[in-house]
Amino acid sequence: MKAKKVFICSNCGHKNSKWEGKCSVCSEWNTFIEEIITKPSSTEKKRSDWHLEKNKDLLPVLIQNVEQNNLYRIPIKDLEFHRTLGGGLVPGSITLIGGDPGIGKSTLLLQLALKSNFPILYVSGEESVEQIKMRADRIGIENQDCHILTETNLNKVLITAQKLKPNLVVIDSIQTIISPLIESAPGSISQVRECTTDLQQFAKESNIPVVIIGHINKEGSIAGPKILEHIVDTVLQFEGDRNHIYRILRTKKNRFGSTDEMGIYAMESTGLRQVQNPSELLLSQSDESLSGSSVAVTIEGLRPMLIETQALVSQAIYGTPQRSATGFDLRRLSMLLAVLEKRAGLFFGQNDVFLNMAGGLKVTDTAIDLAIASALISSLQNIPVNSKICFTGEIGLTGEIRAVNRIEQRIEEASRLGFEEIFVSKYNLKGLKVKDLNIRITGLGKVEDLLSEVFS
Repeated sequence: MKAKKVFICSNCGHKNSKWEGKCSVCSEWNTFIEEIITKPSSTEKKRSDWHLEKNKDLLPVLIQNVEQNNLYRIPIKDLEFHRTLGGGLVPGSITLIGGDPGIGKSTLLLQLALKSNFPILYVSGEESVEQIKMRADRIGIENQDCHILTETNLNKVLITAQKLKPNLVVIDSIQTIISPLIESAPGSISQVRECTTDLQQFAKESNIPVVIIGHINKEGSIAGPKILEHIVDTVLQFEGDRNHIYRILRTKKNRFGSTDEMGIYAMESTGLRQVQNPSELLLSQSDESLSGSSVAVTIEGLRPMLIETQALVSQAIYGTPQRSATGFDLRRLSMLLAVLEKRAGLFFGQNDVFLNMAGGLKVTDTAIDLAIASALISSLQNIPVNSKICFTGEIGLTGEIRAVNRIEQRIEEASRLGFEEIFVSKYNLKGLKVKDLNIRITGLGKVEDLLSEVFS
């Protein structure tokens, strides 16, 4: 075996013979990490033992001759996970799940394996069989064809998967798996890249989907080279606060579906419970009406949901007023404040402004502008907003309330949750097809109309 030292950029994977402060490829600073690379000699196999032998040559195919009838998805009983993936697992795909330590990544995938109705191979390099069985008894075993393997050698894992031929392979986690062809520590850049590449090749050749867990670094991104996220087909992020029970599964990349979908879970003693009604998480449970709070109707992926927006406007104690936004773009908050000052005559210049999206959700839908403006005015004037009304509408620089898409779904969701009135853009009222709903629809044209209708 021939070994040599190289320096690898943890951001883009670029190799260099010596350390440099700045990567010449991606221009990132202090990203080079020393690795020992071992190359097999000419007498060794160039291929690992697990590779499938092909009996036919690979030939190019005309794109018009490709049939899509064979492209199907494996349905999952976990509806939140099913929706986040875009409608189930695609055979031959490889999915990466990242998240903070202790957030519930292993519980999520073990629960997926135990609740499914098809053969699954669950590979753990972090826990013993007894530890996994203890958690499985707590969650509840429904799948009688769930196989557990505690192994860190990648070749042994893939040989076992070839013999077993499951419908899904779960790797927990990629940082604990080692390839015998690379002489470096588990979790190093070389090991993570080599193991993920071999898992991808196995998935494509065997048509078996693979789901792997990846640790994250202190910056919140998945540990290992950035190229890792380019190798896999789908990247999911499992988020949440360990001090609270709710968890959110987001899609950061998906070659087979939308990246706007998300799943919501609640961590309980028996595992992760699916939250079918997001309002359980996103709406306040308080019966008392308080100023600075309003309800927005937003859409995440294909799912309409109502979320509480909270604003606090108070006199600035220090010389420079503070601006802070949690779960919302701070620059857009500054724009909304400028519009309210210019068009509605409300002055926030000498006040601290704090904005928060309830439930820890990060919202990018511009239809939430109207609710944020309502919460800001409510806090500034100390006038509570009726808890039975909600808002959806985008605010432009001239102060007009712009129309939003899929307005019928938003109104139906607000009516289903018992709201009595919804404020929308008056331009959405043209051609609106909503029947037999117990909710009053009020159209607004400018932010001045919001003052007269809600705060008069």
